[in-house]
Amino acid sequence: MKFLVIRKRALVAASIVAICLLLLVLFTTPLAVAAQVKTRKTPIYCVKTDEKKVAISFDACWGADKTDSVVACLTELDVKANYFCVSSWVEKYPDKAKLLVRSGKVEIGTHSVTHPKMSKLSRDKQREELVSSCEVIEKTVGVKPKLFRPPYGDYDDKLIETCAEVGLKAIQWDVDTLDWKGLSAQAIASRVLERAKEGSIVLMHNDGEHTVEALPLIVLGLRKKGFEFVWISELIYENGVVDGSGRQLPTN
Repeated sequence: MKFLVIRKRALVAASIVAICLLLLVLFTTPLAVAAQVKTRKTPIYCVKTDEKKVAISFDACWGADKTDSVVACLTELDVKANYFCVSSWVEKYPDKAKLLVRSGKVEIGTHSVTHPKMSKLSRDKQREELVSSCEVIEKTVGVKPKLFRPPYGDYDDKLIETCAEVGLKAIQWDVDTLDWKGLSAQAIASRVLERAKEGSIVLMHNDGEHTVEALPLIVLGLRKKGFEFVWISELIYENGVVDGSGRQLPTN
């Protein structure tokens, strides 16, 4: 009798072990893991392309003393660029905002109304920042933005979803000049020339201390490498998909 009890317990233990092993196999296969891991929605940081094209972008949040010089440089060197403007900046400097569009070299986008950390806002507040900023920009310069850059590069899933709902594409960058840190013009340019690749989006700032001096160094240096400067709307795919790293891929 004692032998039978021991054998029964051994069979039960063996069954438990077998079930655990089966569950382990089921829930650690690639498909199972993929189903359990939530993929974060991501803005476009760069684009997969074999063409030697890059986009230079400026954030305009505070100050406008150097706007004329930036536009003059873009015009002289025949360079397309993007500006992401906080709408309160547009309201404060309407003539500068109009100059950007009138130059024919700048594609204008929104950078929100008040430059908040968007992930801290409710979906309704996010929508208000996006819609209101676009309305102010369109009313001021006559162009409705189609691109949005999250302030501080901060975002969450609901922001990406809200952008899509209001017809905006969220844009980040993969090459940061750090021009807002007061780096020298040569240091700023070196960062870009070392990091830029096909499909890159470069981040600069409208009122950086040495941004104006660095801009021609960047343009001439990248042109020497065979790069062409395009607007972000020309760089990205209309119906592309964005992978986990933020690189946008063509759908075909």
